[in-house]
Amino acid sequence: MPDLLSWELSWTVVLAVAAMGYLLGSIPFGLVITRMAGLGDIRKIGSGNIGTTNVLRTGRKSLAAATLLCDALKGTVAALLARQLVGPDAALIAGFAAFLGHLFPVWLGFKGGKGVATYLGILLALAWPVGIAFALIWLAMAFTLRYSSLSALTASLISPFVLLAMGDNRTALVFGAMSLILWIKHHENISRLLSGKESKIGAKSSAAPAADSGGGTA
Repeated sequence: MPDLLSWELSWTVVLAVAAMGYLLGSIPFGLVITRMAGLGDIRKIGSGNIGTTNVLRTGRKSLAAATLLCDALKGTVAALLARQLVGPDAALIAGFAAFLGHLFPVWLGFKGGKGVATYLGILLALAWPVGIAFALIWLAMAFTLRYSSLSALTASLISPFVLLAMGDNRTALVFGAMSLILWIKHHENISRLLSGKESKIGAKSSAAPAADSGGGTA
């Protein structure tokens, strides 16, 4: 078995799969989908984020679901494509790069989302049982406590340890790094959680545009 930090790939291949993953991950689906729906710039409402939770603040559940699916799938596609073309090491590199692409997209001045959906999509591609566990933890906590951020933070904290328990040390290392970055990106949410000021799922946003006839939460 290769050493934990030893990648059996040339630097040319590493850079190629990283670039591919980053470019896929940097597609700002939340912004694209809401603009196509005629809602303007999603960055001008709510938290200013391009992710699913902020899209939900428009009141358009269908758009939020589409954003969640697309943001997850771009991570899944990046990892699976790299694994198919090169191998498992490349899948980890491409997945990590896709995660960074979502957080820091070059097209938006390196100001992207917080990475939860993309994290999940990569996890489903590389270790689907742990990905399902992540989703179940998120859903259980979101249903009971109504905090999207706390649900994601908890699921991302647990996932690398589950991977370690399964003996998948290299994948656990990559997801441990991703979880750390995800927590850093959520520092404002953590501050609001600690102060009791974090918005719950379903809370109204006065900055959100009017919901369509389909209703939904803001």
